[in-house]
Amino acid sequence: MRNLSSVFVLAIACGIGNLWAAPAIEHVAQPPKDLQPLSVRVTGRATPLPDHEWKSQWPGTYAEASFEGTEVFLRVGSEPRTQHVIVDGKEIAKQVRPQAGVYRIGGLAKGRHVLRLEIASENQDGPVTFGGFATARAIKQKDLARRGRQMEFIGDSHTVGYGNTSAKRECTHDEVWTTTDTSQTFGPLVAQHYGADYEINAISGRGIVRNYGGFVADPLPVSYPFVLFDKAQRDDDPQWNPDTVVIALGTNDFSTPLNLGERWHTRDELHADYEATYVAFLTSLRARHPHALFVLWATDMADGEIQAEVRKVVEQRKAQGEARLVFVPINGLAMTGCDWHPSVEDDRAIAKVLIATIAQAAKN
Repeated sequence: MRNLSSVFVLAIACGIGNLWAAPAIEHVAQPPKDLQPLSVRVTGRATPLPDHEWKSQWPGTYAEASFEGTEVFLRVGSEPRTQHVIVDGKEIAKQVRPQAGVYRIGGLAKGRHVLRLEIASENQDGPVTFGGFATARAIKQKDLARRGRQMEFIGDSHTVGYGNTSAKRECTHDEVWTTTDTSQTFGPLVAQHYGADYEINAISGRGIVRNYGGFVADPLPVSYPFVLFDKAQRDDDPQWNPDTVVIALGTNDFSTPLNLGERWHTRDELHADYEATYVAFLTSLRARHPHALFVLWATDMADGEIQAEVRKVVEQRKAQGEARLVFVPINGLAMTGCDWHPSVEDDRAIAKVLIATIAQAAKN
């Protein structure tokens, strides 16, 4: 099933050069009774609900639709989220914790418009719902085809975009939430460069076998196979076949010291568990995506421990016969986002390295 995730950014991009009017968005207390739902293409892990709604939890999910007309409506659930509303390639609103209900986007030029809704925030606490797009009368609409390329980005807070738009490193919990913007991370930037659809399958604080500070929760490989974090439904979309899978995992495994009571008594035990579990995870991903290029990258944090361990994992997989696998060390990031996380400037730097790496791999 395709999904949608916690914060939704509505982007309406037009591919046929409409004249730009003055689009505006407003909450509608009494929406028209005869709203006609548009056909929506959702990219990311989401599960459909009755009445043309979608529920999602992984970050970065987006929805797109196309129609002809001068106004369109969207419905938002009651769960907290951050949304960017973009009309014909231009953002008309950023909505932080928008009021639940129906919104009208009016003032559109006559002609065809392409709607896009992206998720910008992280919602680990629970899924969010999106009620789809609709018009007040029957209109011409055209189903949008998938893009010719697909890319997947798997990781932790660095992939999510934890506090990446913050102007300071010291942030409250609420400031982290409001300054997290997955749409501005390296994943969407790389996908945009290659004209690709993308999935962001990442959870802040999670690692391969160990979470940040040793806190108890499913590590990323345990949560990865499922549509939502409740693990009730497996993600088995046959139409999702990325040609590139970018992974960054290990920061949370190694950036904090071991605590008494954790199952690893020494760093060597943690290394061995990390390597074996990561190798097994990559093996399962290869079975899922047999033709994809895998790109594993790591920062120089934790005195190089993360990069050293990721290198070992890559070497082990290559010794097992894996050919389409590249390791990329990325050093010298400023880390000026919340709690010493990558900023949007860092995201651009990461994207630049990954774009060059993927291009070089295509030549080989």
